[in-house]
Order: sequence, then structure tokens, then C-alpha cells
Amino acid sequence: MSATRQVLGWLPATVVRVALGVLWLHEGLLKYQAGFGSADIGLVVESAASNPRVPSYFTAFSDHVLSHTTTLFGFVMPALETALGVVLVLGVLTLPAALGSVFTLMTYWSADQLIGEYPIMVLLSVVVVAFPVAASQLSLTAVLDRITATHTSRIWRSLAPARRWL
Repeated sequence: MSATRQVLGWLPATVVRVALGVLWLHEGLLKYQAGFGSADIGLVVESAASNPRVPSYFTAFSDHVLSHTTTLFGFVMPALETALGVVLVLGVLTLPAALGSVFTLMTYWSADQLIGEYPIMVLLSVVVVAFPVAASQLSLTAVLDRITATHTSRIWRSLAPARRWL
């Protein structure tokens, strides 16, 4: 296979991964700039209680967990979104980050907190989940893997299947 064909094999998935990371960075940083916090989570709790489109499992979660931990979630959600963005842009823990992205977006969807970017972000996340190896070819993990390749032990090479999670 020619070098051009190899690049064309992984480049689209890498672009998707980085684009998803940039979108998450935008979402997280926007929340920080807007002063997102406990009051915003409180609005989600109120909305979930009165919105018939919110599924009962999320209403129960909102009533029993979110309503008692608004300060915690007000801090965690922008941090999570920013962290997802950073790890996806860098290509570290690509598959777990993409799975976390899908889970987070489905949670937002369950809360009926859907904005225009979220369906696109779910689609991008699913592409990264479907092609994690291709999405990680140009990443910090791949660079570190290449650097350590000259000094690898048999144990490190035997971990290759598990490393796809990185």
C-alpha cells in the first residue's frame, strides 16, 4: 500500500477526532466564560421535574442526585467538557474519551438540554468509537509509541491489543 493510501486511510478519522475535541473545548470554555455553575444545574433539575419529554430515569437521577449536588456538577461539567476536548485534540485515551463523549451527550439529550451541535458531536463521537485505531494514528499516544518502539520489551509489545484504548 502506498504512503498516500495509508494516510488517506487514517486522516479522515483523525480529522473527526480533532474536530470533536475542538467542539468539546468550545463547549467547556464557553461554560467557564459564562460563569456556569450551581444555578445552571439547578435550572436543569427544575426543567427535568416539569418537562414531560425528560425520561423517568433522568428525572429520578435529577431528583435524587443532581438536586443535592448542584455545586459539584456545576464545577464538574465544564471541567469534563474541557478535559474531553483536550484529550481528543491530543489523541490521548481516544477510545475512552469518545465513549465518554457519547455518554455525556446522551445524558444531555435525556435532560432535554439539546443544542444544535450535540447531534453532530454524537455522530463524530460514533465515528471515533468505530475507528479508534485510525483516529489515533496522528496523536500524542502514537508519537510516544513510536519513540518507545526502539526500546520496547516483549511485555510492552504483548500489551498491543490493550493499547488501542490509549
